[in-house]
Amino acid sequence: MKISREGFKIIAVSGVILLAIWLLIYYMLKANDLTWLIVTLSVLLVIFWFFIISFFRDPRRVRIHDNDLVFSPCDGRVVVTEIVKDDEYFDGEEKMQVSIFMSVTNVHINWFPVSGVVKYFKYHPGKFLVAWHPKSSTDNERTTTVVETNSGIEVLFRQIAGAVARRIVSYVKVDGEAEQNTPFGFIKFGSRIDILLPKDAKLLVEIGDKVVGTQTPIARIGGAEEESLETPAEESLQH
Repeated sequence: MKISREGFKIIAVSGVILLAIWLLIYYMLKANDLTWLIVTLSVLLVIFWFFIISFFRDPRRVRIHDNDLVFSPCDGRVVVTEIVKDDEYFDGEEKMQVSIFMSVTNVHINWFPVSGVVKYFKYHPGKFLVAWHPKSSTDNERTTTVVETNSGIEVLFRQIAGAVARRIVSYVKVDGEAEQNTPFGFIKFGSRIDILLPKDAKLLVEIGDKVVGTQTPIARIGGAEEESLETPAEESLQH
């Protein structure tokens, strides 16, 4: 299993801490003939460490390119599809917002949903409300990125920290090139991404749908109508 570079330090530090806890448990219980308890706690500690490792997994996926489609920038579940007014970049213009919630069991790498040029990037310090809270999009710690596609369409997306996720990583640089379905960042331990699309974008997902980053098209923003693409099997979320 390939591991994201964002996890190396946390995996190493957590491994040392868990080993120290195991040694403490071992020396406290070995004299009391509690071997069964030592074994049980040892197994639980190993399972917990492997959970931390799996959180930073970097799955191998087919990279798809389609300039007319917006792909999901993360694994998770669609929790919002609505028309909103954006004041940060679009001066109050109405946009179609799609929000995807990531649980702690999802892959937390974030991928560019479209190709183009990065026109805007800003980091916002803020609160740590639960990610599904309506005000998390404006009040929580977050980053905002806007990519202008080759056809001149601007797509905005936000990484939003949640109650558990308190570390957002972004590799984005203004005027840099964005390549569809390549990594642009990481959110540690559960959160949400908002995508703002043209108001007339054709949505390909609904609230409650599970989506797979780089694989699930969430909207069509240009080109002729085509047959809908099949969404990868639900199991892909766990790979």
